[in-house]
Amino acid sequence: MDQYKFHDMTLTWLKGGFTLLDGGAMFGVVPKALWSKRYPADELNRIELSTDPILIQFEGKNLLIDSGVGNRMNEKQLRNNGVIQQSHLEDSLAMVGLLTEDIDFVLMTHMHADHASGLTKVENEEFVSTFPNAKIFVSAIEWAEMRNPNIRSRNTYWKENWESIQPQVETFEEELEVIPGIRMVHTGGHSNGHSVIKLQQNGETIVHMADIMPTHAHQNPLWVLAYDDYPMDSIFAKEKLVSEALKEGHAFIFYHDAYYRLVKWDETGKQVVEKLERTREESLS
Repeated sequence: MDQYKFHDMTLTWLKGGFTLLDGGAMFGVVPKALWSKRYPADELNRIELSTDPILIQFEGKNLLIDSGVGNRMNEKQLRNNGVIQQSHLEDSLAMVGLLTEDIDFVLMTHMHADHASGLTKVENEEFVSTFPNAKIFVSAIEWAEMRNPNIRSRNTYWKENWESIQPQVETFEEELEVIPGIRMVHTGGHSNGHSVIKLQQNGETIVHMADIMPTHAHQNPLWVLAYDDYPMDSIFAKEKLVSEALKEGHAFIFYHDAYYRLVKWDETGKQVVEKLERTREESLS
């Protein structure tokens, strides 16, 4: 598994699953002639996307960013979500000496199925929490919309992902400091309650942009997903965050990128000055 040391924080990308999705849907109105130069597609126009939660070990706490695609999707769900490999979170955690019971906090950027299906598992034919001792944080807007989805979003908010974890959930409004150095910031855009996560240590910052910048190739604020429920909100939020990041020298980490775990650009946004490549033998292309 890929790891990155950020001062006193250790980041480990767990095996949360792998998908093949239509490249046109992932890049919206951007012509393939442009996006395919930065992110390759196969002969069926599909692109590789990981769904890997990030384990953060810091100050004696174990935190997860998102939860993967889980391991209980049926054939229809696997097909509709382009899932070609489901999660192996318990095995991944065991490799760093942890159990699912050792997770203290789960930071949910949003509750779409490809991010939230790992929150629960089946025991004795019932859905139960995968991380029974964790506090699960999500924006109040996302939690409300998930329980009362609109006609567009109802197919990706599944009750089996949230009903059994309700006692563990804590919501926030605009921002939440989970612990000093780790903040969740509501952005909207991809979903109305979508959030990003900022890691801050010794004057440096790493930003997890979740699905308003799911891969390094989505750096351009105008390159947003056809899946976004509120695309103009995605554009405005990404424009602000990317501009700030380039000016201040922040790095980015990714949940979906099949090629890079972390990227830091120079102030122009054109030159990569630091990167952590994803271990390619984990790919199922």
